[in-house]
Amino acid sequence: MMSGATSDAPGQVWICAADAVLEGGKGVRFPVVAGGDQATGFVVRYSGTAYAYLNRCAHVPIELDWAEGEFFESSGLYLMCSTHGAIYVPESGFCAGGPCRGGRLRPIAVVERDGQLFWQADDYVQPVPA
Repeated sequence: MMSGATSDAPGQVWICAADAVLEGGKGVRFPVVAGGDQATGFVVRYSGTAYAYLNRCAHVPIELDWAEGEFFESSGLYLMCSTHGAIYVPESGFCAGGPCRGGRLRPIAVVERDGQLFWQADDYVQPVPA
């Protein structure tokens, strides 16, 4: 299945094979339309579960990763914005420190099924038109 292809479930879009997202390792980016603008989402794995978010810092709306797919800080416990050091809890996207105080990452529903990861479109985050 190619990235961006839809699944059999309505509104679900394929991201990648589930084993491509390793515990505390590199995340996988995927294209989305958020609020009408081209953007990226990302998925990471933490404590055995896949979590997906819009790739925008709550402090300043810029992408978090310092190199493609590098979202975790060195301890592997938090997601970190490469620009201003805002850190986020992987399971919730809530700000755990830095200039994002009180903010959170915008979650994107993710489904792991049959060894594959899919994201679920909603009213704000939509697939990129073909």
